[in-house]
Amino acid sequence: MNPKLRNIRNIGIIAHVDAGKTTTTERILFYAGESHRIGDVSRGTARMDFEPQEQTRGITISSAAITVHWNATQINLIDTPGHIDFNIEVNRSLRVLDGAVVVFDGVAGVEPQTETNWCLADKYRVPRIAFVNKLDRLGADFPRVVAMMEERLGVKAVAVQLPIGTEGDFRGVIDLVGMRALVWDKDDASQPYRVIDVPADSLALARRYRARLVELAVEQDEATMNAYLHGEEPTADALRECIRKGVLASAFVPVLAGSAFRNRGVEPLLDAVVDWLPRPGEVEMACDPAAPFAALAFKVVTDDHGAMVFVRAYSGRLRRGDAMLNATNVRIERAARLYEVHANDRIERDERVAGDIAGIVGLK
Repeated sequence: MNPKLRNIRNIGIIAHVDAGKTTTTERILFYAGESHRIGDVSRGTARMDFEPQEQTRGITISSAAITVHWNATQINLIDTPGHIDFNIEVNRSLRVLDGAVVVFDGVAGVEPQTETNWCLADKYRVPRIAFVNKLDRLGADFPRVVAMMEERLGVKAVAVQLPIGTEGDFRGVIDLVGMRALVWDKDDASQPYRVIDVPADSLALARRYRARLVELAVEQDEATMNAYLHGEEPTADALRECIRKGVLASAFVPVLAGSAFRNRGVEPLLDAVVDWLPRPGEVEMACDPAAPFAALAFKVVTDDHGAMVFVRAYSGRLRRGDAMLNATNVRIERAARLYEVHANDRIERDERVAGDIAGIVGLK
């Protein structure tokens, strides 16, 4: 695989309305260094909800794209609407994504639009990881949400984290892969989490959940499974690689825990995106920058500057001024300008290559 493609993830954030999807996205932007302040949905300051109607209503109406970087990996992220009235935006986005993060309300669990979006992701064969959000709320119940996922979505949902504390006392997570605890002492997003030993009163529960995780994960790699059957416990790195294989094969869905509003659990979620969601070319057509250019247009937006077409590039490279064939109407089109899109901001680029999500101006 091309080295550049190893460090790209094209992902979407999908959820039922009010599960905390955009709040989670805004925290991702902050931790990845894309934003220097955290946008607030309730105040109409969320960067991804930049349209006036979105700011007024406090909901996402149209999908928005942005590029961030985490652990030397470029993450092209699309924040999608959660309301059923705007589900066509989710449909368009899932067609061009390699992976997705599905956000669940820690109190409500699996909601109707979650099921709809899950079926769409099945249709387009998009590998997923799950993030159970709002675990600081009254009535939040992480094991119940995991059970609901298995019952209503028909998947093997496997916890890779367990919450430390419940409701208002939620303060961290147990990382079942590394068997360690991550604790956030304050809600301040600028303060990193602390790594400590798994609390003694949670150790037996953590071992039980980890045993199920290990049993499901090692099935994805014959050598690791044989070693496990002979009594050799997999290392954390081996277990991460097995989880990755399971996600790509849609054998199971890893479930993480957190509270985005209180800035808890977002950094491990970003680690999971890099570790477990697919690179371009792993789950669809081969992604070769040296091949002829091929891209799928999935959205058109019009503003004061004219029309911009959002495309996902699957192969080849496109330079500013290049001509290409529109396969739908068999016409030659020319790319006048190329952009890397950052919500409502644009950075002009000289070229876009396989694996990129780009904006093109000049198409008819």
